[in-house]
Amino acid sequence: MNGTQRPVAPAPTSPLAPALIAWQRQHGRHDLPWVGSRDPYRVWLSEIMLQQTQVSTVLGYYARFLQRFPDVASLAAAHQDEVLALWSGLGYYSRARNLHRCAQAVMADHGGQFPRSSVVLATLPGIGRSTAAAIAAFCFGERCAILDGNVKRVLTRALGFDGDLAELRQERALWALAEALLPEAAVEGGIEAYTQGLMDLGASLCSQRRPACDACPLGGLCVAKAQGRPEAYPVKTRKLKRGARAHALLWLDWRDSVWLVQRPQTGVWAGLWSLPEFDHQDALWSLAADWPGEGRALPVVQHTLTHFDWTLQPALWSLPPTLAAATRRDIEAALPAGRWVPRTEALAMGLPAPIRRLLEVGLPPG
Repeated sequence: MNGTQRPVAPAPTSPLAPALIAWQRQHGRHDLPWVGSRDPYRVWLSEIMLQQTQVSTVLGYYARFLQRFPDVASLAAAHQDEVLALWSGLGYYSRARNLHRCAQAVMADHGGQFPRSSVVLATLPGIGRSTAAAIAAFCFGERCAILDGNVKRVLTRALGFDGDLAELRQERALWALAEALLPEAAVEGGIEAYTQGLMDLGASLCSQRRPACDACPLGGLCVAKAQGRPEAYPVKTRKLKRGARAHALLWLDWRDSVWLVQRPQTGVWAGLWSLPEFDHQDALWSLAADWPGEGRALPVVQHTLTHFDWTLQPALWSLPPTLAAATRRDIEAALPAGRWVPRTEALAMGLPAPIRRLLEVGLPPG
């Protein structure tokens, strides 16, 4: 098959689903706290956290989140700052903001109950088609397909699907194949085991690099294995163009408190608390030139985001503890709007990971 042809859907009697279900029931990741749950709140929370994040990282956050927000009502009632604080370090913070918005929508528009249909679930903030299908399959037994990054890898390899997934029509074609491969409705618990099996296989044996094809339950029917080139799948030619940015950051210290500003509700680190940011260090030093106290540059921080690499150049300025109130007010007026926060309290707020790491170290020796 070449990338310009629409693939033919597999026959309804494809052995893929039965093989995957049998493997998942014996070898799947049954020890994960959300696996086997029919609570849509817990399944939804795990699905959102697992987007772009390793399971090992999610486990601790998942437990802490449930301890603070045991149900959708408690999450909906929280302030966004508290949600972002618990999320701090997981990255992709739009997930946390949408999580909060979704909880509020469930309470306001659905009587505090998650919709039972994948179609309706997909209308909620932050829930896409694949996440909606996972919730509906695990919690309500709906026969619907998922297609996240790991599942795309499993299915394109098994089917030898070489359509370019950067093209919308090829993405739609793979969705059609995913629907056609679903287990028969008569198989008890089949959709739950099949859905979890796809996730488990993509996260273990069918890895992006050096997949363990010889141990794979789909090895006997996998086109990519027969071709001897599993790493050629999935095909996606359009790559993100990475950029580069550089900014200076001001850590202004006064009596072991730090001046923090809340970032805008859109853009990088939206809604999080951070240090004042400058386009270049000259602007920072120019602003601080007449301030009392002393300042110095700190080691440069390299931070990688999805679309660009960010060079952060922090500088520390320590104001004297005996600073006159009038002078302090003049300094505050020259800064971006914010507030003083004791450094130890700041660590409990929603901070970007590199800012948190910087403040955790504490004031470096002079």
